Amino acid sequence: MTQAFVFPGQGSQTVGMGQVLAQTYPEAKAVFDEVDAALGQNLSDIMWNGQPETLTLTENAQPALMAVSMAVMRVLEARGVKLADAAAYVAGHSLGEYAALTAAGALQLDDASRLLKLRGQAMQRAVPVGVGAMAALLGLEFSVVAEIAQEAASKTQVCAAANDNANGQVVISGHAEAVARAIELAKERGAKRAMNLPVSAPFHCSLMQPAADEMAAALAETNIQAPSVPLIANVTAEATQDPELIRNLLIEQVTGSVRWRESMIWAADQGVTDLVEIGTGKVLTGMARRIDDRLAARALNAPEDIQDFTN
Repeated sequence: MTQAFVFPGQGSQTVGMGQVLAQTYPEAKAVFDEVDAALGQNLSDIMWNGQPETLTLTENAQPALMAVSMAVMRVLEARGVKLADAAAYVAGHSLGEYAALTAAGALQLDDASRLLKLRGQAMQRAVPVGVGAMAALLGLEFSVVAEIAQEAASKTQVCAAANDNANGQVVISGHAEAVARAIELAKERGAKRAMNLPVSAPFHCSLMQPAADEMAAALAETNIQAPSVPLIANVTAEATQDPELIRNLLIEQVTGSVRWRESMIWAADQGVTDLVEIGTGKVLTGMARRIDDRLAARALNAPEDIQDFTN
């Protein structure tokens, strides 16, 4: 059995996530305290007692999801699980790359917290609310969706295939009018479902270039170490441990496609047999089953999951 640890992205957040971990394990509580201190914000209160729409704000959701992932990692470490021994690779879906890099020691927790807060704010600043949109197209392969997006775009409006999540599950991003055109085209091409996503900005397309520029400036001042295990990067769908390449890939990732399906196939081709999803929810676990039947997957987010994994 060869494992990869994978870390979820935006959309997995729920009010209450991580609270039982914090109540059960002092190591987990310490993570949430560190993140709150790094941000100068009581993010844990928003996570556990806030309104869903407040937690869903990109600038809150991104560091919050990373915090839950790192809380699970700290508990695993306290129970004797060493990442470098347990996993051959790490990977994270979009913002999950920051959690993956923090788990592997490439980023410090306080730096990752501040970077993700900025990333969320910069993404929201890049495009006024209502100008952009994202939509999930189900039942079409990535190559077909890429053609549809290109057809829906115009000289003045962007539409791009943003997330290649799993077989027949692709997300598009861009100007709202162009995304609406793509939805209609997808239905004509036989999509099983085509629906707008409840997001406040069009992530992973060229409209995010102002956010990429902000992240480039912030990452230039951030210390990045070689991760203890290779990161399978969203942008390349291949693994690296080179700190400078990782820095550049984190910048490219803001406007680039999340090549998750290809990343997981690449992992399976390298001999990975088991994915361990670290954090809240089971989104990546569900995707794994649709991507490659060579991959088994399990999610670790509750105390009983951790106890079962470490016993």
